Amino acid sequence: MTTEQFDVEEARASTAGTSRPRLALTVIAGCQLMVVLDSTIVNIANPHIQRALDFSTSDLSWVVNAYTLTFGGLLLLGGRIGDILGRRRVFTSGILLFTLASLLAGLAQEPWQLLAARALQGIGGAIASPTSLALITTTFPEGPQRTKALGVYAAVSGGAGAIGLLAGGMLTEWLDWRWIFFINLPIGLLIAALTPAAVPESERRPGRFDLPGAFTSTLGMASLVYGFIRASEDGWRDTWTIAAFVAAVVLLAGFVMVERRVAEPITPLRLFADRNRSGSYVIMLGLGAALLGLIFFLVLYVQNVLGYSPISTGVNFLPVTVAILVAAGVAQPLLPRVGPKPFLVVGTALVTGALLWFTRIGPDSTYLGGVLGPMVLFGLGLGLTFVTLTLTAVSGIAHEEAGAASGLLNATQQVGGALGLSILVTVFGTASRNEAKQQIPRFLASASPEQQATFAKTHMLPPPWSDTVLTHGVTTAYWAGTAIIGVALLTSVFVIKVRRSDLAALSGTTGMPLG
Repeated sequence: MTTEQFDVEEARASTAGTSRPRLALTVIAGCQLMVVLDSTIVNIANPHIQRALDFSTSDLSWVVNAYTLTFGGLLLLGGRIGDILGRRRVFTSGILLFTLASLLAGLAQEPWQLLAARALQGIGGAIASPTSLALITTTFPEGPQRTKALGVYAAVSGGAGAIGLLAGGMLTEWLDWRWIFFINLPIGLLIAALTPAAVPESERRPGRFDLPGAFTSTLGMASLVYGFIRASEDGWRDTWTIAAFVAAVVLLAGFVMVERRVAEPITPLRLFADRNRSGSYVIMLGLGAALLGLIFFLVLYVQNVLGYSPISTGVNFLPVTVAILVAAGVAQPLLPRVGPKPFLVVGTALVTGALLWFTRIGPDSTYLGGVLGPMVLFGLGLGLTFVTLTLTAVSGIAHEEAGAASGLLNATQQVGGALGLSILVTVFGTASRNEAKQQIPRFLASASPEQQATFAKTHMLPPPWSDTVLTHGVTTAYWAGTAIIGVALLTSVFVIKVRRSDLAALSGTTGMPLG
């Protein structure tokens, strides 16, 4: 961008409320990087956390889910709070709460302390994240400048997951797992300090908080996720498994009823009247499931089967970040010309192909031969879709509903991740147990007396039998992930439409819809 071009864009941003568009975008993107990064940074550190705090394997999954559930479940309320109380004020409060929770997580000495701190992190992220996207819609005028800002935001959102894996590996191996949380302290405090100078305050709107809606949606999704995780260990006929699913149905049905009757819902159902916006939410739900599931199981495979160290694992995830940035850079300037549909179709097709490719990995696969190719394909698909979905979800939305619309987009990604991970964990657990039943007799037939005695005490298969069991569970989970993202692909093909009104909004002109 030339100096003259930037001066023009700076003047446009000034009319929207800020004379420092670069600083404003840096603050907003920094917030999004921090809150999204924390949904993946713990994955590499999980084995160290498990040993340090004596987590069981099933409870360890809640280190991820405690964050994603509160984050995703309360994003809708967070967007509403920003609309009513003022977005800059709420944005700063969310950042400070997130920073405090990060300190508490790093200091945790018991499992419950870490889980409580992770949930508090999710609450802080839920307050700050939807407000940050809404700030873009009110800080940058609609047209090319906002499209560029949203492109940066989407690229950060898509790449933060892989960056979290690299940062988690370095901090865990070079320092200690607690530093994956402590690192948020200087970043959060810097963002909070720069916000008053970088971001204008939005006009406060009168309104009420939809606490019943937030309560029923968050607890409903938590019950649903708990049901799947419980089923993975205790079976589908377990009393608590059944009770969790029943509670989820009741609570989520109650959420829909509340949103239809309350005067000021956190999720205005009229947001779903636009087919492109509704389709965007469905696609993001599937992408969230695919992203978190891919990272969770691929880290297990790379560390436990391929034998990579935490930092090596993080470094080898960098191609995902590069692919996301490349694809996002390609999509951003072309969106105003061709609209969202081509990018969504191609992007979801690439992600589907990548997951199918991952189902072919085996115990004897290598990183270059079995992991790198589908990883790059996955990143390219994410880059195309994340940029596009961010734009379609808020395109043409009224300023007073920007918080709700952006909150719902982020919520679908986080809830999709938590729900998708719980489903894939269930598939993984069932497939692993079934494979172990076949491998145990083979192991015992060739094991030495010492190996048999060790197995009798630990009930754990040693390599290569354990590698076979783990790999079978991972590839079966990826088959389930393929089915989930397949729904997103079908939505891209049959639901999303190209409309002149969307192209006009992206290019800063006016136009008539096609239909």
